[in-house]
Amino acid sequence: MIRLKTITLVGSKDELAKIPDGKVLINTINAHSYNVARKDELFAEALTKGDYLIPDGMSVVKACKWLHAKSQPKERIAGADLFEFEMNKLNSKGGTAMFMGSSEKTLAKIVQQAAKVYPNLKVVTYSPPYKPEFNDEDNKDIINAINTANPDLLWIGMTAPKQEKWTYSHWNDLHIHCHVGTIGAVFDFFAGNTKRAPQWWQEHGLEWLYRLIKEPRRMWRRYIIGNTVFLWHMLGEKF
Repeated sequence: MIRLKTITLVGSKDELAKIPDGKVLINTINAHSYNVARKDELFAEALTKGDYLIPDGMSVVKACKWLHAKSQPKERIAGADLFEFEMNKLNSKGGTAMFMGSSEKTLAKIVQQAAKVYPNLKVVTYSPPYKPEFNDEDNKDIINAINTANPDLLWIGMTAPKQEKWTYSHWNDLHIHCHVGTIGAVFDFFAGNTKRAPQWWQEHGLEWLYRLIKEPRRMWRRYIIGNTVFLWHMLGEKF
């Protein structure tokens, strides 16, 4: 069972620069994904056995301090922070960034936006079938698309826990040489489908509240019930 007390987390945004080159799997964890991982063994394994795990939530950062956990992250590192760091790094030298996931419409927006923001990058996309689970043929097609593109940076965006479990389960089938990030929500942010919280909300650890206010019907269960469940789990880890 996953325990926040014992997992290893990236400690700060500055530490992203220390991640070595090569085939590296980078996942994120927040209160919601922690709650899901408590009930989903494969998801928990995918999170804890990836190469790097970043704390995408102030609740995780604060809980680590309260628990006197093994990892003591200094700040929240959002999936969007990882995205910007990696894209800027690759843009500085040029290369191919691949986006696997989401709809053709969203991916087209990503290609257009990337051309403006990251002009030195070639962007390759792949939209998988929209279904709860992929069959063997679907998986083969996705793997072939990624291996054929052989990108210098790969983003997987199918929402958690699907994206993490898929990437972890097919890791050995991906014959690539680059960093791989599982960042579903960032696809919509970058495409302009969803507006990210203003900087003040981000800096004060209130991005979750901004999303709740903007999308109450979709987010109330995740944040109101989910945050309560997360607190209950933290009490369990503490005592």
